[in-house]
Amino acid sequence: MTTYSYDKFKLLLENDTLVKLAGVDCDGILRGKVISIRKFHSVAKSGFGFCSVLFGWDMHDKTYAKEGTISNVGNGYKDLLAKIDFNSFRRIPWENNVPFFLVSFCDSETGEPIAPCPRGLVKSITDKYQDTLGCIPMAGAEFEFYNYKETPDSLEEKNGVNLKSLTPGMFGYSITRPSVNRDFYYAIFNDCNKFNCEIEGWHTETGPGVYEAAIGYSAAVDIADKAVLFKLACKSIGYQYGIVPCFMAKPQHGMPGNSGHLHVSLVNESNGKNLFAREEPDVDAKWPDLVHLSDIGRHFLAGVLQGLPDIMPLLAPTINSYKRLVENFWAPVTVSWGLEHRIASIRLIAPPTSSASATRFEIRTPGADVHPHYALAGILALGLRGIKEKLEIDVPPMAQSSPDKFQRLPKNLRQATERFMDVNSLARKTLGDAFVDHYGATRLSEVDEWDQAVTNWETSRYMEIV
Repeated sequence: MTTYSYDKFKLLLENDTLVKLAGVDCDGILRGKVISIRKFHSVAKSGFGFCSVLFGWDMHDKTYAKEGTISNVGNGYKDLLAKIDFNSFRRIPWENNVPFFLVSFCDSETGEPIAPCPRGLVKSITDKYQDTLGCIPMAGAEFEFYNYKETPDSLEEKNGVNLKSLTPGMFGYSITRPSVNRDFYYAIFNDCNKFNCEIEGWHTETGPGVYEAAIGYSAAVDIADKAVLFKLACKSIGYQYGIVPCFMAKPQHGMPGNSGHLHVSLVNESNGKNLFAREEPDVDAKWPDLVHLSDIGRHFLAGVLQGLPDIMPLLAPTINSYKRLVENFWAPVTVSWGLEHRIASIRLIAPPTSSASATRFEIRTPGADVHPHYALAGILALGLRGIKEKLEIDVPPMAQSSPDKFQRLPKNLRQATERFMDVNSLARKTLGDAFVDHYGATRLSEVDEWDQAVTNWETSRYMEIV
């Protein structure tokens, strides 16, 4: 990743008249604005005020009934300090190469990141790895998403029902279907690469109008940013073609859901060596699946397995997330792992099916609606606890036991949030009370909205008959 200082931008932006800035909110959504180049230069080093309501309202701009300490009526929804990250600089190719920067949200008095700042949270965890273990957490992301021949206006008019899919039927890995919408298909691939959001793999997935992208492997803090930027790119480009990409976890009943798998590994900061790879096979491993996994990798896995049920709102943050997490459709619903096992929540990728340098864990629980910053922070925090406490894996690999022997993950957002916020939750131990209390309250607000909603399922089922 290129490293920038402010001084470089006097030259890089000398022909620009404006800059776009954005930060990530509690729902993993980018919120931002355009400022003049003069304004940019005046706030580049000091930061600028940004209304704290970003952390006081939901994705539809409705303030939370139970207000938190960061943004509330009592403090007048005071400004946060938004600090510009110069290393996030890129240009937006579909917007005439407008210069773009990400910001982090900090307390206006202390200058420190606020507890729920997504970028600040994941950086705080990765810094602990560097400070205590001398290693860098690495990550990759895969997103599946449906595409509809719709517009924001038509979505509202149709109330999300009877939408026109980009292409019909089930045709994963098709090399002909993309030609139907060739310009859109290649615009995403090419513009994402220009946007410093490189796509490694790009293909159709099974489902009507479904695409899947694998974002290039990089440092975890970088991948978290690229994940939200990828969604921004898909939606922005899609609107230009009369297409609405959909990253809901389960957009259609009876169809496969959209996954948002995350890959994680650790590399030595000084020599780049993969710390999950074992130098020599362990012929005495407890299970054959562990033969090529290092001790650090085993402790990391043990930590994630122990805490996975406690961080589910980070991996599955919406009501709809849990419509995907049901039996069948290849969705992982238990605390489970296994070597190259695609039904387990954690798939170990290691020799002999991959090279040692590519040893990693694929976290298969998240859907495409995952909050990438929060999810990576949670996974890495649990893994770090496992390493520090030298935890041992107490769950057999999925291939060694029947599926009904594994602990079931929470079945809905309420269950998940209650466990997340429990006084003994490992989320509290690894991520801190301030973050858990704030984010947990936002998820309970989402549950309250759902509890009060009257859905078309209810009206079609009960309106005439009861």
